[in-house]
Amino acid sequence: MFPLQLLALLFISTPRLEKKRREEEEEEEEEEEEVGGRQRGQKKWEGKLRRGDLLEVPRTMFTHFGIYLGGGRVAHFIPDILPFFCSNQTQIDQMVTNTRLLLGVFAKVGSIRVDSLEDFAYGAKILVNTKDQVCSRPALQGEEVARRAEKQQGDVNYSLLWYNCEHYVMYCRYGTLMSFQSFQFCKTARKLLLSRRVAKVTALLEVCVLLCLGGVNFLSALLAFLLPSLIWMAS
Repeated sequence: MFPLQLLALLFISTPRLEKKRREEEEEEEEEEEEVGGRQRGQKKWEGKLRRGDLLEVPRTMFTHFGIYLGGGRVAHFIPDILPFFCSNQTQIDQMVTNTRLLLGVFAKVGSIRVDSLEDFAYGAKILVNTKDQVCSRPALQGEEVARRAEKQQGDVNYSLLWYNCEHYVMYCRYGTLMSFQSFQFCKTARKLLLSRRVAKVTALLEVCVLLCLGGVNFLSALLAFLLPSLIWMAS
C-alpha cells in the first residue's frame, strides 16, 4: 500500500502546488503593474510640476490641497481619525481613506504628512497653482514654499473653519492664513441663518413657546425679544 499512497499524494499535491505557484505569480504581476503604474504617473507629472507648486484635488465634499516637494512626494494637512485609536505607524502611513478623513474632521484631529502623488490625488484630477490667479499676494519662491511645508510636519489640531488644508498651503505659498472654502461656507451659512425671515420665524416660535408654558416674566420676555432682534440686526 505504501507505493500507492505515495503515488496518490504525489498526484494530489502537485496540482495544489501548481495552483499556489500560479496565484503567487499573479500576485507578483499585480504588484509589478501597480508599482509600474505609480512610476508612470509620477513620470507624467515630473516634467510639469516644480518643487513648491500648490496642488488641489476634489475630495469628499471639499477640495483638498497640498504642496509638491519633488520626487513624486506631496506634503499636505489631512484630517485622520486613525492615529487617535491606533499607534501602528505602518497602518497610519497607508493612504487616508474618505472614512478616515471624515471621522477626523468631526474629531478635529489631523496631521501634516508627506505622501506619494498618487495617494494624495486619490484617483482625482490634479490642478496646479490655481490660487495664483485669485490671491492678492505674490507666491514665494518654490524652495521657500517647500521648506515651510516640510518644517510643519507632525500632528496638528484640525479645524474645518479656522485651520484646514487650505490654510496650511496658503501660509506655505503666500505667507497668509486664509481659506476661500471657509469664507464661502461662512458666507452661505450667514445667508441661510442670519436673514430677516429667520428672525421672524424665531420670534414667532418663541412667542408660541411662551404661550405653551403659560407663564411670562421679565426674563423670559427679554430673551424672547433679544434673540430675534440680534438675528434681525445681523441680517
